[in-house]
Amino acid sequence: MSNQTVSNPVIPYTGAIFGGLLRGQMVAVQGVIPKNSERFQVDFQCGSSEKPRADVALHFNPRFRRSGCVVCNTLEHEKWGREEIKYEMPLKKGEPFEIIFLVLVDRFKVAVNGKHFLEYQHRISVNRVDTLGIYGTVHIQNIAFLGTSEQENPYSNLPIKRADGDNSQVKRINSPLMVPYMGKLKDGLSSGRIITIQGRVDKNPTKIAINLRLSESTDIPLHLKPNFKEKAFVRNSFLHQCWGEEELKIDCFPFSPSAYFEVIIYCGEDCFKVAVNGEHLLEYKYRFTNLSKIDTLEIDGDVELLDVQT
Repeated sequence: MSNQTVSNPVIPYTGAIFGGLLRGQMVAVQGVIPKNSERFQVDFQCGSSEKPRADVALHFNPRFRRSGCVVCNTLEHEKWGREEIKYEMPLKKGEPFEIIFLVLVDRFKVAVNGKHFLEYQHRISVNRVDTLGIYGTVHIQNIAFLGTSEQENPYSNLPIKRADGDNSQVKRINSPLMVPYMGKLKDGLSSGRIITIQGRVDKNPTKIAINLRLSESTDIPLHLKPNFKEKAFVRNSFLHQCWGEEELKIDCFPFSPSAYFEVIIYCGEDCFKVAVNGEHLLEYKYRFTNLSKIDTLEIDGDVELLDVQT
């Protein structure tokens, strides 16, 4: 399954989550709350049946009466469980919002407008969730599904090297990661290693830069730079104090302003393979072959960085 985006859905909205809800997946909901809204809800449902009503793994329900609160619950066999109520309202009527739901092994983590808001322990298996429902008085502009499982990875049929717990690096959102971002790649790269980067492009972007480099020198074996003005995806290497020849050929430019993206970099036998939003995009032949020396990941530019896995 490639990443799924729904724009300007009619509310009430009930839509399939193609491939189901997966561990490591993020679901982002962007919209505006009308000034006359009293409540709305986002439901992660096990099907779309109305009679009998489908089970709901997570019912996320902002209510604006009085000082406001957010109610979370689970519906199973048409019976609601115990409400979990947070007496805090991070949403404002008449203003835009963004809610990000992150699916973990044992719970959902929810961020609102870039800040961690709450966690909700799973009461039923999220493997059963295959439908997203949004109801109530709300205007939704975009729904984006970002996945990190191997089912999302176009290189999952290739040999993948798994770093053990001490060697892996996972950055998960409580809030967006700091940009410029610099992360260490413990033990360096090797054939079969995968790097996954998730984020959202700024509203008025000019460029983004992703560098795989050496900490012991200024060398950059892989430099990726989406250039929005020219709609070019530049690839190059900076070795021995000198930039090499740029590679520019590409079938399509996969980035858009304000849009979510996922970049996967796979270390092959003789080249880097790069996929964007679940689709293989390009290959870049190694100009520096001692992969174990490549021990640093840098990300900079006009981007909100949500998640990094190495």
